[in-house]
Amino acid sequence: MRKKIVLAGGTGFIGKFLEDKYRALGYDVHIISRQEQHISWNNHKEIVEAIDHSDMLINLAGKSVDCRYNEKNKKEILRSRTETTRILGKALKKCGNPPKLWINSSTATIYRHAEDRPMTEESGEIGTGFSVDVAKEWEKALFSFQLPQTRQVALRIAIVLGPGGGVMTPFKNLVRFGLGGVQGPGNQMFSWIHIEDIFGIIQFLQERKELNGVFNCSSPHPVTNRELMAQLRETMNVKIGLPSPKWLLEMGAIMIKTETELIMKSRWVIPERLERAGYTFKHKDIGQALAHILK
Repeated sequence: MRKKIVLAGGTGFIGKFLEDKYRALGYDVHIISRQEQHISWNNHKEIVEAIDHSDMLINLAGKSVDCRYNEKNKKEILRSRTETTRILGKALKKCGNPPKLWINSSTATIYRHAEDRPMTEESGEIGTGFSVDVAKEWEKALFSFQLPQTRQVALRIAIVLGPGGGVMTPFKNLVRFGLGGVQGPGNQMFSWIHIEDIFGIIQFLQERKELNGVFNCSSPHPVTNRELMAQLRETMNVKIGLPSPKWLLEMGAIMIKTETELIMKSRWVIPERLERAGYTFKHKDIGQALAHILK
């Protein structure tokens, strides 16, 4: 019988990358999404059939947070994460042969704004505010299911860097047009992860059958915004980068319909559990990671 993986919400930047990787490894990849060619979120029968006898379920579903946090968008950001997670949990309960592992997205934004010390799974302090509330409800939805045959893992994913999309596109554009200086104060921490390590971590967790629960999914070497922008300019060989003070970022965010939290929040996250379990990162250093992505 062929190996089978289910990617829920598998049409975004990470999902497409994982689909290509698993197809190359000979897996049948079943995708649940709102797009016509995939299994619909409303088709519960087909969702159960796809998940049954699969090797792993990976859920990446959720409306992009790259938008203005008005009431309509806030409701959809929360609903698109918690409701899809509940649909999958109920489907797993109906499976005769459920997968051994269910990996659900979460976010490194769950921790407080941190400039004083790094946040680990054990000693990290959960923050406050809308994004944190979403993260807490998202994880609560995952762990509310008792699934004796399926390990449940929440990946608290930092900002994902990789070729062909994601945040690299706006970052490259800023640097290219001479606006790649510090953003805001510049000392806010930037926790990041290379997309190849997302795939590596998922494979690692699939093999390590004793691991479950919450994992910080970030490089062990976060950098400040100042270091990030300097490294980007160096890698792209751009000498000048004008700084963007907070007031300018606020104005720009309104114009391009996003929120400054994505840049201004200091995310200082360390993958303590993964390192302790023995995962070896392919891309630890921001300079090497950017060189790999941009060249």
